[in-house]
Amino acid sequence: MRRGDGPPAARHWTFPALATTERLVREHPEIAAGAVRAIVKTQRALRANPPLAVKAAQRLFPAEEAGLIAYEVARDGPFYDATISEEMVTHISRFAREIGALEGQVKYDEVVATQFAALWKG
Repeated sequence: MRRGDGPPAARHWTFPALATTERLVREHPEIAAGAVRAIVKTQRALRANPPLAVKAAQRLFPAEEAGLIAYEVARDGPFYDATISEEMVTHISRFAREIGALEGQVKYDEVVATQFAALWKG
């Protein structure tokens, strides 16, 4: 869907996200910031060297399937971005309401730790 092979709104239905509690972000912002930096660093490394994904996948998947991951990472690497925009939250919230998983509105700054936005691009 990220590559434009679905309905236009579907481009925003899936994206990587790290979920935590407001308490952790408030009481241990250095831990949350470190996690964001690690995600950005990992995405950068995978974009630069997709076969790195095979090394990680070999611990989790059978050899044949693990060998396929480098292709997927290379294909999707340009879309690796830790940014979660207001538009993304709007679209995923609309989708969640349409399937009955959410009632009401979701406020962007209530679900996204925007204080770490400067870290999203590395």
